[in-house]
Amino acid sequence: MLEEILKLPEHYEIEPEISEQLSGRAGHQRCVVGNSELLLILHEVPIAGIPEREAIFFWRRNDGRWLQPGGPGIDELNALLDRYAKVIDKNEALLETTESTEQVFKILRQAGPLHRSTRNIVQALEQSLVQEPDDREIRAFRDRAKELERASELLQNDARETLIYWQAEASEEHAKSSDRLGKILFKLNLVAGFFLPLVALGGLFGMNVNLPDFIKGMFWLIFFGGLVVGGLLLWYVARNND
Repeated sequence: MLEEILKLPEHYEIEPEISEQLSGRAGHQRCVVGNSELLLILHEVPIAGIPEREAIFFWRRNDGRWLQPGGPGIDELNALLDRYAKVIDKNEALLETTESTEQVFKILRQAGPLHRSTRNIVQALEQSLVQEPDDREIRAFRDRAKELERASELLQNDARETLIYWQAEASEEHAKSSDRLGKILFKLNLVAGFFLPLVALGGLFGMNVNLPDFIKGMFWLIFFGGLVVGGLLLWYVARNND
């Protein structure tokens, strides 16, 4: 029997018109309409990274009474929406406090299935209201499901924007670091350029060659001459860089 394959509750005695529309799998969230009955197929809160969904069945009999897996009524639908709300609130609180990109990515992976699932719950409940527009209880659940859909959408957008902001912030910090490094290297090059003439003269006169006697007495003149040349070179490079 299809009911057994779908693991419908034992106290469900759905009419053949509904059974004929079912397959061996629960499928997507929807409202299956029979001759005078409804079968509402919803999903448990999705888990990120797990494609399979656990189906929950709510049966509206031909006398207008709702039955749920636990017995009469439809209050288990309210409990299902509570579980969705709890997961959404938990992820929202985590998003406000986390500073880890890995954690934000995990939230984003959870927010996507939550948004799709809550949106499909709204559609399934609206399909039910098409058949029973005066069902105030279903209408209240539909309105609450819409709020959860909106909350899950905001969670998904906030997580995505957080990642984009952090990426832009990291790029800006990298650009600032590169600019600071460039300025430091420029200053080091200026210092090296300042002493370049002096180093060159020192290397020249420090060679093992016999220098004339008059040059040996001009040490300080050569020294300060190298500093002056280095200073002029420093001034010229700094001016052109501005």
